[in-house]
Amino acid sequence: MEETSLPRPSSLSSLNIGLGIAHAFFKPIEGCAPPSPTKRHTKISVVGVGNVGMAIAQTILTQDLADELALVDANPDKLRGEMLDLQHAAAFLPRTRILASVDYQVTAGSDLCIITAGARQIAGESRLNLLQRNVALFSKIIPDLAKYSRDSILLIVSNPVDVLTHVAWKLSGFPSNRVIGSGTNLDSSRFRFLIADHLDVNAQDVQAYIVGEHGDSSVALWSSISVGGIPVMSFLEKQEIAYEKHTLEKIHRAVVDSADEVIKLKGYTSWAIGYSVANLARTLLRDQRRIHPVSVLAQGFHGLEQEVFLSLPAQLGRGGVLGVANVNMKEEEVQGLRRSAETLFQVHSQLGI
Repeated sequence: MEETSLPRPSSLSSLNIGLGIAHAFFKPIEGCAPPSPTKRHTKISVVGVGNVGMAIAQTILTQDLADELALVDANPDKLRGEMLDLQHAAAFLPRTRILASVDYQVTAGSDLCIITAGARQIAGESRLNLLQRNVALFSKIIPDLAKYSRDSILLIVSNPVDVLTHVAWKLSGFPSNRVIGSGTNLDSSRFRFLIADHLDVNAQDVQAYIVGEHGDSSVALWSSISVGGIPVMSFLEKQEIAYEKHTLEKIHRAVVDSADEVIKLKGYTSWAIGYSVANLARTLLRDQRRIHPVSVLAQGFHGLEQEVFLSLPAQLGRGGVLGVANVNMKEEEVQGLRRSAETLFQVHSQLGI
């Protein structure tokens, strides 16, 4: 299908009604000064209006994170329908200009570009072939985003997120600090929930990270878990409270399998990743300098030699990745992280990237 730009919609213009009386409602202030140049106009673009993309867009709107939201998709009818549906909720939301187009020019001047688009696996298709199709899709998406928003931060959500974040970095030509994958930010949220549920505390009081690949080779950093500032593992050891490693691994396995469980039950995941990505957007655009486990260029950290993107606890702000936290890991955790890096590096080798 040939891509064409969607016209900017208006409820009246679509009915061919042009009243042209907006200026008559307000009397201008004499000697009015222009807006302060220090005020920022924040623009976020979301590429892909499937279940994940729309959950992210909806959460961004309700949390008032952008002055302008641009949606891009290859399906013009679905795209226009989603845009109109959001616009019709304007009376219940903070004021945000919502645009949509199959043309990437609509993303021009974005502060943050969130990519959720990805090819779906065909029955009987190999994982490698699916990866190759997603790499081909990104070769069309990323250069256009980079062309229209040279100073943007790219936030990759499409899976496999670590591999595609690496691909986006290569295709964009951006410095690595401005190309980030959603990585294990959501995995770590699930991890915190399960620990909190096990200990009967609020998940917000739990500090816990999943690092490495967003997938089977991820690593749970048990040694760094704290609840209310109390290091859990050292506390249990000092109090001589027995705990079974099997229980810990069971919790980690539940984290890895949790997305599959949701998909089996409802067909897809959407709301949790929507909140997770909006949480990242808030930290980035409002320069909150919070620490999130996200997919970053990991080469040189914790002895990793491969040029791979995987999740590490990183400080995020308006400049993207500001630094990687010097988390003390046990030797077995470091070895797990290295195995995760090797797993991703082998995938890169298969793809030729």
